[in-house]
Amino acid sequence: MHRIPEKIHELTVGQLSARSGAAVSALHFYESKGLIRSRRTPGNQRRYTRDTLRRVAFIRAAQRVGIPLATIREALAELPEERTPTRDDWARLSEAWRSELDERIRQLNRLRDHLTDCIGCGCLSLEGCVLSNPDDVFGERLTGSRLMTESRKKGSGD
Repeated sequence: MHRIPEKIHELTVGQLSARSGAAVSALHFYESKGLIRSRRTPGNQRRYTRDTLRRVAFIRAAQRVGIPLATIREALAELPEERTPTRDDWARLSEAWRSELDERIRQLNRLRDHLTDCIGCGCLSLEGCVLSNPDDVFGERLTGSRLMTESRKKGSGD
């Protein structure tokens, strides 16, 4: 792992990439989306403060669990500028996502538990599909391919 001397207070995009494991293009993307900031040198090169390492780690961890970038940006806006966020800062932010993650886990468990049934049935019908039509929410209206045809007719302007 690349070690940054303590006396260096700013990182180049290459140093940030090497230390964080994020591609340079990903760092540029994060910056374009307002997730991280840099200053420009007189030669127009990006320089990042050291705390950006923790922010990038936070972004990548949040993305791995499926948190949308807009939500990550909102969370990062709550963090203090010009200092490395503390464990308490991170705990406060991650707690706000706990219920959302719990719901995703429930959905993924349901998908896992019924995936074989769905793939194995081959019905291509929404009537009894626990994945496309949980709890038969479409059962009162239409079923199967007719439902798909009705949706297409409404959207086509015919």
